[in-house]
Amino acid sequence: MKKIALITGATSGIGAACARKFAGAGYDLIITARTESALSVMAYELTQHFGVEVLPCCFDVRNLDAVKRAVDSLPMAWRDIDVLINNAGLALGLEPEYAGDITDWETMIDTNIKGLLYMTRLIVPGMVERQKGHVINIGSVAGDAAYAGGAVYCATKAAVKALSDGLRIDLVHTPIRVTNLKPGLVETNFSKVRFHGDTERAANVYKGITPLTGDDIADVALYAVQAPAHVQIAEVLILATHQASGSVICRS
Repeated sequence: MKKIALITGATSGIGAACARKFAGAGYDLIITARTESALSVMAYELTQHFGVEVLPCCFDVRNLDAVKRAVDSLPMAWRDIDVLINNAGLALGLEPEYAGDITDWETMIDTNIKGLLYMTRLIVPGMVERQKGHVINIGSVAGDAAYAGGAVYCATKAAVKALSDGLRIDLVHTPIRVTNLKPGLVETNFSKVRFHGDTERAANVYKGITPLTGDDIADVALYAVQAPAHVQIAEVLILATHQASGSVICRS
């Protein structure tokens, strides 16, 4: 039976790792991102390596009209989505809240919160109608407590927790499961994006510790989906061994 997973932000980091992991488990994939060339490369790689069908959809989750157009234009064979992975997200800047860049704030809020909401609103009703589905939201340890310079990013990831909990409550009368994954230090392009392309500053984030990888998070996502139907993995905090919280890290 055809199984379909839709993954936002699927061309790098945790999103790309989830795409490979779910393709390896036999899922056909709808992959989304903002860059068409990167989507084409990813779709080709997944198809060639795993033999699954891949439908690339190029849009920005911040743009509600674009999201609607993409979802409305899905071919009939691709509309019965089994798994929605709300992965698209980012951090920008590490300035004090009173000195932060407002454009950075708006980008984080629009992507991490509103983009997740748009996808949820447009995909989950189909799951309810079919009485089948699983929503995985990629949150963060940053949603548990604020840290210096990260107030707005932390607030967006706290919102992901609240939205995941609220959706789970709203779906409690259905078989649909909701999982919030909360990674700690994961070495992807996350820090490079946060520091606007400053690779040296980004590399220092992971110095002296063995960080998590995108594959580590994808493993947990697939585990949650493959759990028995009566088991709902509601929330998982995933940290590097020498990380105790968002701000407590032991570096060698």
